[in-house]
Amino acid sequence: MRGELRVGMVKQTQKRTFGSDFRTFFLRGLAILLPSVVTLALLLWAYTFLRDRVAEPINGGVRSAVIAFGPRIVGGEANMPGWYSVAPQEIADFRAGNRNLRNVPDQQIIGLVRAEEFERVWSRHWYLQGIGFVIAILLIYLAGLFVGNYLGRRIYARIESWAIRLPVIKQVYPNVKQVTDFLLGGSSGAGPAMPSNRVVVVEYPRKGIWTVGLMTGESLRVLQDVIGEPCVTIFIPSSPTPFTGYTITVPAKEVYELPISLDEAIRFVVSGGVLVPGRQQSGRVVEIPLAEIVAKRSQTNLAESTNDAIMGRTAASPQSGPDGPGRSTPPDSPDPDSR
Repeated sequence: MRGELRVGMVKQTQKRTFGSDFRTFFLRGLAILLPSVVTLALLLWAYTFLRDRVAEPINGGVRSAVIAFGPRIVGGEANMPGWYSVAPQEIADFRAGNRNLRNVPDQQIIGLVRAEEFERVWSRHWYLQGIGFVIAILLIYLAGLFVGNYLGRRIYARIESWAIRLPVIKQVYPNVKQVTDFLLGGSSGAGPAMPSNRVVVVEYPRKGIWTVGLMTGESLRVLQDVIGEPCVTIFIPSSPTPFTGYTITVPAKEVYELPISLDEAIRFVVSGGVLVPGRQQSGRVVEIPLAEIVAKRSQTNLAESTNDAIMGRTAASPQSGPDGPGRSTPPDSPDPDSR
């Protein structure tokens, strides 16, 4: 096969069957519904995690505080809601349902009954369940506000310096701190912000192959002294987990910054290059030769070259005589029968 053949120009006519139609439309429906289903599943998982691990412990603390300080605020137990009062029969039923509490004093049993009944009333009102989320958001905001001023930064830095001296924390905390500063751009305010929002492209792992990376900062001074020119450190994220990858040192003159955001770069890496920002799409159809066509073309060119070589040698060789190739009977030799 000769001539230039490209992807999309070779088509095979196949007979349409129910199986092929079902597979086509099933995959089409899966491609339409799967992103929505996965998104909803991730949101549901995040909500469940925050509710069970963050909001519910805070709600439990709020309920304990209401039980302990509620009568003092409203002016006595008589002004508390109905769930607060515990009848003697309820104490007996609760002790009978928990055999290990038979020797526990009644006052402690009353506290357990109140907590159980208050939790049951709490679960019937959805707006009460959201109190934990609201308090968590306020606590995070107040922590950021506190660390944002000079005194808060000094206190935070002192506590952090004490924490990283502990045997187990000092192996884990600094690494987690660097990752959070990298992702949030040093929003803690306790140190310099890392320039992780600079998306760059470098020729890696060899010339001719361009790789998207994140410039994390200036490289080590000893490396720059060895290389003999200013260098920067590039983090090359891997797919589909961008939190892992490679750290390389590249001369600054060989690094080119890209006009895309960090989120767009992360989506591009996680999707394996499928999710390209709309403003970065060229709209051109990139055509590449099929591997089979390239192999056949190479075999055809090889066969043609071989034939041309054989024909060239044949044309250049002397004509064969009756006694074999390259040999001929001399014209002046006498006839053996004439003797």
